Amino acid sequence: MCQRFSLAAELQDIREHFEINRVMYYFKDRYNISPTQDMPVVLQQDGERILDEFRWGFVPYWGKDAINADLRNVHQNPTYRKMVDKHRCVIPCNGFYYWKKEGKKTYPVRVVMNNRSMFGVAGLYEIWRDTRGEPLRTCTLVMTEANPLISEFESRMPAILSPQDITRWLDEETNDLEALNPILRPYSADEMQVYPVTPMINNNRHDSAECIREMDLNESWVKP
Repeated sequence: MCQRFSLAAELQDIREHFEINRVMYYFKDRYNISPTQDMPVVLQQDGERILDEFRWGFVPYWGKDAINADLRNVHQNPTYRKMVDKHRCVIPCNGFYYWKKEGKKTYPVRVVMNNRSMFGVAGLYEIWRDTRGEPLRTCTLVMTEANPLISEFESRMPAILSPQDITRWLDEETNDLEALNPILRPYSADEMQVYPVTPMINNNRHDSAECIREMDLNESWVKP
């Protein structure tokens, strides 16, 4: 399960990388995005790509996993299938976090591209209504089989999309899960790397550049 990720980059670089036409909120760097917090999403509406902010985690909690949508559940859950038809989005990232175990000790690591570039993860979104009828905009990351690098930590990983696959995933004319299934595949481990980071990422309130700084293992060891 992916429960932490980052998007720290210049807004103009994000706009160019994801071909954004409109930005709908005040963007700022995020180094430790956590479940239930607002997070950036890329939507496509009437042919325009929009960068907006949605809450991470579906409400109400109808799914087995509300913050990550396992591809296996997407096939089996009719509500997920309905979202795949019309409520697809892309989650822009430049790193996500896991905890690595070695013997009786654990330490946090950050997974990034070899060139530290941004990437997009397949996502789903939904807009719920609370008891007052106010809209609650929520989203989740789609998960697929882990590649050999990520399998050290988890059996599943976010479904990272190539630029071409981002276009297919956001295509408003496509509403067939079977046609989209081939692009939700494990990303090549050869193009990714891992390095240790501060254990302070476990604190939701810690959201600074310190989160992504590579640490000496002697400093980042944490007891389980």
